[in-house]
Amino acid sequence: MACRHESDFIQSIVEEISSGILKCTFLDVAKNPVGLHSHIDAMSELLSVGYDDVRMVGIHGIGGIGKTTIAKAVYNLFAGQFQSFSFLANVRETTKRCGLVQLQETLLSETLGNTNLKVGNEDRGINVIKERLCHMKVLLVLDDVNKLEQLEKLAGDKNWFGPGSRIIITTRDQHVLDTHGVERKYEVRGLSHADALQLLSWNAFKKSYPEKWYEKLMDRVVQYAKGLPLVLVVLGSLLYRRSEAEWESTICKLQKSLHKEIYEILKISFDALEDNEKAIFLDIACFFKGENKDFVTEVLEASDFDPIIGIQVLIERSLVNIGYLGQLQMHDVIQLMGRNIVHKESPNEPGKRSRLWSHEDILHVLMENTGTNAIQGIKLDSFGQKDILLNPGAFTEMKRLRLLIIRNARFSEGPKSLSNELRFLDWTGYPSPSLPSNFHPQKLVTLNMCHSKIKQFEGIKLVKL
Repeated sequence: MACRHESDFIQSIVEEISSGILKCTFLDVAKNPVGLHSHIDAMSELLSVGYDDVRMVGIHGIGGIGKTTIAKAVYNLFAGQFQSFSFLANVRETTKRCGLVQLQETLLSETLGNTNLKVGNEDRGINVIKERLCHMKVLLVLDDVNKLEQLEKLAGDKNWFGPGSRIIITTRDQHVLDTHGVERKYEVRGLSHADALQLLSWNAFKKSYPEKWYEKLMDRVVQYAKGLPLVLVVLGSLLYRRSEAEWESTICKLQKSLHKEIYEILKISFDALEDNEKAIFLDIACFFKGENKDFVTEVLEASDFDPIIGIQVLIERSLVNIGYLGQLQMHDVIQLMGRNIVHKESPNEPGKRSRLWSHEDILHVLMENTGTNAIQGIKLDSFGQKDILLNPGAFTEMKRLRLLIIRNARFSEGPKSLSNELRFLDWTGYPSPSLPSNFHPQKLVTLNMCHSKIKQFEGIKLVKL
């Protein structure tokens, strides 16, 4: 009888160990996990696993920067030190497709080992999570969160979880973390040049170093990616076993248009913006990258946008950052994504797009008179010394034009009309002695006509000259 009890006891231990081994199965981190050590070290310090307090730590940054990869690596490293654990991947997409109830049930299933537990609705799910997990040391990862509601219903408060618990949240939106009271945050920066070369090489050549005769081409791709792992992985795979000529052709193509996979992932951040932030983002991407923030704020206010909050939202979502001297900065790939969005408004006819910045497109519109009511802004800069033969009626159909910047470009003559919706007019070297007689710019806020032939501003009242 004693033997029987001992046998049962041993069997129960075996089952428990087996169950634990299954539960501790590692997540696949990345095919080529380059440059992870520094991120893991930083996260380890923020998490301080082993202390009895409950901590929430946010990982935020631009799409494709490697937030999920870092979270997986940290999860694999520490999961064995917790009583239970759960990695909820793609919270944004799963919420949209299946709802929060399914995520609550998945969380409970993974932490409690009960696959039959159903909560019925979100409110009951909250109570079940609090009741069942408040005494357990839990490691929970909420990956790709984009709304406060998701946090409130999956990890609403630290007291939902037992002493020593750690909750890791990845998101593109820092404001979601701030609103939820997440004090410990880690912003993911791009890869170093050396790590970027190595990651590109692993994907393009299946080894950690490139073929010698590809080194200059590799440098160009790395410069283009500017430390963004997504770009390096996608382009490295695309260029695998390609000739030097094919590399050259691909790089030239990428200067004009993003690879579809990269575009779709980055555009998620744009799609999540409100209309006001979308308009501000596109203006910055097309016209104002590198310009002083205060100057851009003034211009955008003139367009009836709300740039103070709008720019802050873009900063929180890692779409824009502020440089050392107060300039608005934007990753080159993010800028290209914004410009691609505008290009897709009318791929074959630039006169039907909302914003024009390309010399070729602008000259086509102004010389061929193909402008339409769709155009809101034009920026032509540094065209050269050759005179541009402007069609006198080129601006006639641009009724919604609110921003016009022409610098270092010579025109043979001035326009016969300009939009009364103009808020910002900067035309260096304006070629005529006066503005069009039918131009009544009641909304014009800023006018810069330096080095122009203007002699009179009859009937024009401006807030700023």
